[in-house]
Amino acid sequence: MTAASVEFCDDFPGVVGWIHPEPAWMLRAGHAVLSGGRVWVIDPTAGDGVLERIVGLGVPGGVVQLLDRHNRDCADLAHRLGVPHYKLPFNGVADAPFEVLPVRRIPGWHEVALWFPEERTLACADVFAAAPGYTARRERVGVHPMMRALPPKKFAELDVQRLLMGHGHGIDGPEASVAIADALRTARRNLPFLLVDGIKHAVGR
Repeated sequence: MTAASVEFCDDFPGVVGWIHPEPAWMLRAGHAVLSGGRVWVIDPTAGDGVLERIVGLGVPGGVVQLLDRHNRDCADLAHRLGVPHYKLPFNGVADAPFEVLPVRRIPGWHEVALWFPEERTLACADVFAAAPGYTARRERVGVHPMMRALPPKKFAELDVQRLLMGHGHGIDGPEASVAIADALRTARRNLPFLLVDGIKHAVGR
């Protein structure tokens, strides 16, 4: 596990996030959330000062991997913290303060999200993102391109006050629910713009 100079972000009460510098366009974000008296580390990457910020929140309870391809540094950080690595816990985690929400369970794509009801915090991997390649023009938050044809509207039913994403900066406050609603409402409509912008980004224009 190689440490990097990460950018700390999402410095909300009981939360710390950090964005790994590579690759720059992905804005790969990991988070630590204090809930139920323990700290839950979500889709983390390694970085300078990350362990210190995690334990600074409280006693770690586990590392949760939300997406099959988000191995990142989950296993290594779980080992260093001395806690379990919960990889894709579709059946939930015993005595955890969060609910596990299935996102996708198809060959080649297994993804869950975490809902912390007491804090009204939604932590997700790829279903929502705020990074180039995931958002079309003028979108603050975007639905994953491969989900836009059938956007996961069930997330609109949650009263989200804090949105943490695996790609990009999160949102704290009433704007979180608004951003989710806007992302779901415009998912199909903005797909052509997302594809065009993605091509321009790929060729460096």
